Amino acid sequence: MTITISRTAAPGNGVVRYATVGALQLEAGGYLPEVTLAYETWGTLNADGSNAVLIEHALTGSTHVTRGDSDEPGWWEQLAGPGAPVDTDRFFVVSINILGGCYGSTGPSSEAPDGKPWGSRFPLVTLRDTTAAEARLADQLGIHSWFAVLGGSMGGARALEWAVSYPERVQRCAVISVGAASTAEQIAFAQAQTLAIRQDINFNDGDYYGGPLPEDGLALARRIAHITYRSAEEFDGRFGRSAQLPESPLRAAALGERGRYQVESYLDHQGKKLVSRFDANSYIALTDALMSHDVTRGRGSLDEALSRATARFFVAAVDSDRLYFPSQSRELADALPGDVDVHVIEAPIGHDGFLTEIGQLGSQLRSTFLV
Repeated sequence: MTITISRTAAPGNGVVRYATVGALQLEAGGYLPEVTLAYETWGTLNADGSNAVLIEHALTGSTHVTRGDSDEPGWWEQLAGPGAPVDTDRFFVVSINILGGCYGSTGPSSEAPDGKPWGSRFPLVTLRDTTAAEARLADQLGIHSWFAVLGGSMGGARALEWAVSYPERVQRCAVISVGAASTAEQIAFAQAQTLAIRQDINFNDGDYYGGPLPEDGLALARRIAHITYRSAEEFDGRFGRSAQLPESPLRAAALGERGRYQVESYLDHQGKKLVSRFDANSYIALTDALMSHDVTRGRGSLDEALSRATARFFVAAVDSDRLYFPSQSRELADALPGDVDVHVIEAPIGHDGFLTEIGQLGSQLRSTFLV
């Protein structure tokens, strides 16, 4: 059953809802006979639908950008909420769980037509596919043109794909901490993560539902990823070579008995946290989707591909990012139509600065973008 939302009402700010958007023929050749998208909204849509803002989440993010009617903190509250740069008292804010995810949208753990989880049968989904699905949801919500689409990391790649795939539907586009395409190095880091999951003894080629979960592989994938999310300066300043007391890395009768350094304990903690909230197959599906990120695919040169876009762009980078280097943001900005600056978040933390320090861009967003 298709869910249709009134254009003037938004019951339940920050409450997950679901919409079916029909069958989807996928870019890589796969097919999904029915697609459901989970989403949250905040605020009220204008009668003419002119105040809608789409915030795209990153790889393992959810739709819960900000609190709304719940007490659960959102993951980007410096950016969105009452009085924030993306002011939910002014804008109708939408966040959609990406196709292939595990927070309510159709993904590998969802039920296939035969009643069993998709598992290993789930098709390859690209960022263009999920953008096409989101466009159908926007239609249902009565949004024919976004006032703005924005996101960071994979969310920024999704925002860019929106601006190029549907130029007539995006008035403003903010691309934060990501470039125009995933590089060979980024693909290499991603492959190490997906291989860690696939080699878990419990992975069972992706058909592990109903049995032991590939928790060790998913936790290892998160460890690999988190190293790229934080900078060397962050690790050195926070942990250095300190031991995780009362353990000792230098006391052991056998290799397998030594204690951990603090940084090892930290990465173990990050792995355990993700295992408790995320599906391993979705991690693979979304990582593969991010590998596919290339705004030029089938569109000519970078200049030619970006010439399709008519949005006003806001590009930003974290100065210490070693996953998506600031140089990639500069390359993107240089290729965009018009004179586009690269705004810099100064944060020693690394890539995750786009989440923790987005408040640094508040005045720029208010004065040059969300106007």
